[in-house]
Amino acid sequence: MNKPIFIVDGARTPFLKAQKGPGPFAASDLATQAGRALLLRQPFAPTDLDEVILGCAAPSPDETNIGRMVALRLGCGQKVPGWTVMRNCASGMQSLDSAIANIQSGRANLVLAGGVDALSHAPLLYSETMVRWFAAMMSMKSAGQKFGHFLKLRPAALLSPVIGLMKGLTDPVNGLLMGQTAENMAWKFGIDRQQMDAFAVRSHQRVMAGRAAGHYGEIVPLVDAKGTVYAEDDGVRADASLAGLAKLKPFFDKKYGNITAANSSQITDGAAWLILASEEAVAKWNLKPLGRIVDSQWAGLDPAQMGLGPVHAATPILQRHGLGLNDLDAWEINEAFAAQVQGCIEAWKSDEYCREQLGLPGALGALDEDKLNVDGGAIALGHPVGASGTRIVLHLLHVLREKNAKRGIAAICIGGGLGGAMLVETVN
Repeated sequence: MNKPIFIVDGARTPFLKAQKGPGPFAASDLATQAGRALLLRQPFAPTDLDEVILGCAAPSPDETNIGRMVALRLGCGQKVPGWTVMRNCASGMQSLDSAIANIQSGRANLVLAGGVDALSHAPLLYSETMVRWFAAMMSMKSAGQKFGHFLKLRPAALLSPVIGLMKGLTDPVNGLLMGQTAENMAWKFGIDRQQMDAFAVRSHQRVMAGRAAGHYGEIVPLVDAKGTVYAEDDGVRADASLAGLAKLKPFFDKKYGNITAANSSQITDGAAWLILASEEAVAKWNLKPLGRIVDSQWAGLDPAQMGLGPVHAATPILQRHGLGLNDLDAWEINEAFAAQVQGCIEAWKSDEYCREQLGLPGALGALDEDKLNVDGGAIALGHPVGASGTRIVLHLLHVLREKNAKRGIAAICIGGGLGGAMLVETVN
């Protein structure tokens, strides 16, 4: 990068697991509350921002251009542009990359960038049969015509809605649910059910340990309309165990599969923000950055193997900077599925995969898992799709500073056969 890109500060909401029906907050509410808490502790006013960029994969119909909507609610004023980006699971990372590009070009110096999704608010949709029935009804003039048409309505058409979230989590090219692509990872690299469940249990245990050690200082509480306070991620299970997870049945491939709800990321509502600044902005406002973004990379691969996206995106960064996997002090790889993260680890260890898919002379090596997701990940915390790319970059910086360490990579797999990665380092 021609200019240093500093991460000044960041904050996120607690991640709230989807329960029975829509959660207490819309996506714009989540982003507004987290953004307000973050901006209130800055030496500049919201109107001093050059732009607001928000990643969101599934905004509701009344949240069109949610980035602009939230910018106005945050008090940024009419003159600060607010806009929305979408790159599926990496929408929150795309917002950061878009901010980087504008700072690099000189069009911006101080940017609020982040991601949000309230997946519990994903809609139920009418089937195509029902939509056509309504369209025909609207074209009829007389009451008799409408009554006769009404008699043709079959309850099955009305009572079989399409689950919007399932549509969104299905690849439109190959028709595979994201969990089915994770089953592909498990089959390709011989990852069994016990390995997946053990990884999932470890995720919960690491979150609990990180919470007890005070490693989640980036969370700002939420308050709903009734005054109820939500202070912590609520999907974490202190009682997670191999025996308990073994009782669950496979969800995506009920006959032959091993991917369950428990070794997958949770359907969640949440928001995360970072403030990105140029060197000029840091000096102007006497800011104290957490760190800086050194490099970023996007990659494409077979949509049926989309879980390996972190491998394809992070490897070029390692090559550009002459780094091995374990030359980094910490890694954050978003835990879409246990088998997906484990597949990435196995791909780097495979001579065949590294030669044929990455163009390397041989295996890159074995990633030290003591450096990976040290405070747990999305299996325990949840994966509000638009927010996760921002969350992993923010938490990676907190991990590095907690360890008094220097640099790490945050990487994420992306539905549709993509991967994203960012190399960050701390600054004094």
